Amino acid sequence: MVRLILALSLGVLFLSGCATEYNIATKQEEWIFYSTEKEVNMGNSIVRAVEKEYELVDDPLIQQRVKDIGQKIASVCDRQEINYYFKVIKEEEVNAFALPGGIIYVTSGLMEKVADDDELAGVLGHEVGHVVARHSIKRLQAAMGYNLLRILMVQAPDSGKVVTGADIAFIQIIAGYSREDELLADQLGARYTKRAGYNPEAMISFLEKLQEITRSKPPRPRSYVKTHPYVPDRIRVVKQELGKPITFDDYINIEQRPHGQ
Repeated sequence: MVRLILALSLGVLFLSGCATEYNIATKQEEWIFYSTEKEVNMGNSIVRAVEKEYELVDDPLIQQRVKDIGQKIASVCDRQEINYYFKVIKEEEVNAFALPGGIIYVTSGLMEKVADDDELAGVLGHEVGHVVARHSIKRLQAAMGYNLLRILMVQAPDSGKVVTGADIAFIQIIAGYSREDELLADQLGARYTKRAGYNPEAMISFLEKLQEITRSKPPRPRSYVKTHPYVPDRIRVVKQELGKPITFDDYINIEQRPHGQ
């Protein structure tokens, strides 16, 4: 029985094109079930679920600002085989999230909170970091069944299944990443923000702003402070990436493990 289960498992991995792949962000060989092309197709399917629920901000200046900053970040990141897209959606909650394949959304609520382009660059750098590390695709392949993921990558004859799969995938992404994923994305975000010519220390000021938001009201399920927790830990990681001195406060509620270095 054990041999049968193992054989079936290996068969699924083989049919899905699973192979180990070097992840430049984690510096490790990882099991990735889906090629870059399939990841992009999956992201495009989930876009429809996002834009069915949220309306895009209709101010072209806001959209262009995010696109311009985002493209500068993307141009210096460590993953160049995909195209990156940046959009602003109408939503009062402070949030940002990345879909598989390089599609990144920020909310109008977050746009109201960033003080300047440097803080916005830090947020976008963090989300680009998730894409580089393939956090979305790894989260989905761990949380969802192979057949459901497969629906998102092809033009299935049953459009209802595609819609359902995209909705479920979106919920999985918006629910947030692991602590390790968040800290690695912060590390990469600080790196890319600096490479792109922005002030990476603005990431710290925005994270401190998140702390104040957390203290002022309980986070809703889809808020940035809900999906991006552990603020003291995150500030410490950014400071370490930038070579800044670490204070006692930076060691409150942290986890003493390396994050992609």
